[in-house]
Amino acid sequence: MKRLFYLLLPAAAVLMACGNSGYTVTGTVAGAADGDMVYLAKQENRQIVHLDSTTIKGGAFTLKGGEQAEVQECLILYQPASEEARPAGLDFFLENGQIQVAIDGENGVSSATGTPNNDIYQAIRGQQAELMAQMKALDEEETDPEDVEAVNAKTQAMDALEEEMANVAIEAIPENIGNPVGVHLLKQNYYMMSVDQLDEALQQLPEGYEDDPVIARITESTASQKATAVGQPFTDFEMNDPEGNPVKLSDYAGKGKVVLVDFWASWCPPCRAEMPSMVELYAKYKKGKKFEIVGVSLDRDADSWKNGIETLNITWPQMSDVQFWNCEGAKLYGVSSIPHTVLIDKDGVIAARNLHGEELQAKIDELLK
Repeated sequence: MKRLFYLLLPAAAVLMACGNSGYTVTGTVAGAADGDMVYLAKQENRQIVHLDSTTIKGGAFTLKGGEQAEVQECLILYQPASEEARPAGLDFFLENGQIQVAIDGENGVSSATGTPNNDIYQAIRGQQAELMAQMKALDEEETDPEDVEAVNAKTQAMDALEEEMANVAIEAIPENIGNPVGVHLLKQNYYMMSVDQLDEALQQLPEGYEDDPVIARITESTASQKATAVGQPFTDFEMNDPEGNPVKLSDYAGKGKVVLVDFWASWCPPCRAEMPSMVELYAKYKKGKKFEIVGVSLDRDADSWKNGIETLNITWPQMSDVQFWNCEGAKLYGVSSIPHTVLIDKDGVIAARNLHGEELQAKIDELLK
């Protein structure tokens, strides 16, 4: 994949934006009807807060505001009056200047341009849109479900495009970490980044983000990942088993067995989809009595957790504090997405993280020799 390069914006353009007395957002929404609503909004504490609103007139809309002391990450949300039409939205940067917005939710080609940060962000979004179009075309190709080879090839091609799309954003972070675009991309994609990538980005983070709750969470998670990286001794923690009895990771790890710590939750579809292969893996390796799985659930309801254990045929040890993403074990290991695995060798040293499928089995085979 070609690496992104971003040129410095002309000084005149920057001065023009900074000297503007405020912002004007003009835009269009594909398929919108006059009278449909458009909202200027932002996300605060995982809630959408409306800042301003207007209506579509003559196929277009305009939002105006006063001078912005700092650039804000915002949203343009389209809400149609007709129940047959679909709502749509676009994230962009609210900053002084003339911002042109075009929303086309149906074809995935929405854009925001006209000001420094929006132009940088749009260049990245444009590359992702091209990859998304390739994914859409691939998905629409007819494949015989009986042709296993063709189905697997299509799946691999889709996975490769998804990875490339993520890499477009991740590779743009170090080049833009000094501006709001890079910080925004970091906050949106940190869970797909390596510890080294996160560490580098955080070290280059400009001042002013110390109190940002997302950045604080990323900083804490990165520190935890560094402390529990491959080659480090496992970090112990204690939770309850399904019967309410306290149990520690050290009850299993560091005692001569290879231990697979599986972070999961009953509410997590990818976790549930992966569980049959975990059941097979447990049946295969448990026979030698030198292997164990310890499930760490990020459930928030004990009954849902216990029901998941039963319906998914989980027979290995389980533990949870039923605290959802505040799960102490997940925080100690810097887990920000699930399913996530941590493989601990016979001596209690972390041998691998986040392996799945054939890669996981190969590593277990290696450690059990």
